[in-house]
Amino acid sequence: METVIQKPRFNFSKLFVIGLGFFGLSVLWSIYNTYVPLLLANKFALDAAVIGFFMTLDNIAALFIQPLVGSWSDRMRSPLGRRLPFILIGAPVAAVAFGLVPLASALPLFVACTVTTILAMAFWRTPVIALMPDVTPSQYRSQANGIINFMGGLGVVLGTSVAATLVKTNAAAPFWFGSGLMLFAAVLVLIFVREPKSHQSDINDIKPTLVQSFKELFSKENRSGLGIFFAILFWFIAYNAIEAFLSLYGVNYLGLSESDAGRLITSVSFAFLIFAIPSGFLGAKIGRKKTILAGLVIMSVVLIVLSIGQSQNITRVITKLPLLGNFMPLSILLMLAGIGWSFININSLPMVVDQTDSSRVGTFTGLYYLFSTLAAILGPIINGFIIKLAGNDYGTIMILSPIFFGLAFVCMLSVRKGEAKA
Repeated sequence: METVIQKPRFNFSKLFVIGLGFFGLSVLWSIYNTYVPLLLANKFALDAAVIGFFMTLDNIAALFIQPLVGSWSDRMRSPLGRRLPFILIGAPVAAVAFGLVPLASALPLFVACTVTTILAMAFWRTPVIALMPDVTPSQYRSQANGIINFMGGLGVVLGTSVAATLVKTNAAAPFWFGSGLMLFAAVLVLIFVREPKSHQSDINDIKPTLVQSFKELFSKENRSGLGIFFAILFWFIAYNAIEAFLSLYGVNYLGLSESDAGRLITSVSFAFLIFAIPSGFLGAKIGRKKTILAGLVIMSVVLIVLSIGQSQNITRVITKLPLLGNFMPLSILLMLAGIGWSFININSLPMVVDQTDSSRVGTFTGLYYLFSTLAAILGPIINGFIIKLAGNDYGTIMILSPIFFGLAFVCMLSVRKGEAKA
């Protein structure tokens, strides 16, 4: 009898449901980042320095919690699986705490609600993202990550647009909307996603710890893994250094209105959203490493052009477009940057999880967030010092990032593992 070999399948419906989990996370965080600073300033009269520190707490919590939870989820054995128990606990706690944030009349209660939200969100983010490589064969992970990130981008757009309408009727409504939508998305994941039984091996099998994984990562034999993680650190430093000051760059250096400056990041996000799925297919077609290297080159070239371009030339209004507002040469450059960023970001997580086997997917997903979160803290701080040393010249924000994108490019050259496995 002839043996029939079944080819691994690309399960779009299951990926769509997992994407809803990331969609829910993105909705809540977009509302958190928009309205929590306003409450801190208007309701509790805190100054900018205190608000700035408060808004880094989510990154600090993620830095310590997400790698540990990722490793813990690899070792978890339960009737629900390895990842779903974390979603079952974290999502409801985050939803309730976030819904209470606008109702807190005293600052200590407000802090308690926001910190609980931050901790609960960090508790289930890594497991829900680790579900993607759990249920997706290696050769489809770039495409799958494109779908997941597309869903996340939709979450940001929906969260900010709907919340902007709701806040006109009730200041608490955006928080309740975010809580409800995130909880609904998490419930769908819990109902419709079932983890592969092959991952639910015997309770006494080998379950590597985070410390063991770190030791292996920094061993001489694993230069490829080290290369990809340091590349992630460098390119996220570069990206976050620009993102944090882009609106101030638009107002103080280019002379744009606050409205036009606020839309600069929209050009990047819009292009990223459009190219999220194509970037995954490109990574599968020509290779993840080549796609990432191309993205790093695009980002570097765009930033160099911006650093030498004359402000009056790049801010000349060509036309006016819905969502993007005044469309300028600057908008085109930023959209190119968004395309380059999609090449990098969509293919990086699949390359990380394919450095290891299924027993450490959660651990390596947690390490991915460790390095990217550390960069999210370092990037704005480093660029802030550069701006200050330059006498508050916001034109200098473009100097740092091409250097770090270049360092990421060099690190990627040493990466030999992480392509799709047959």
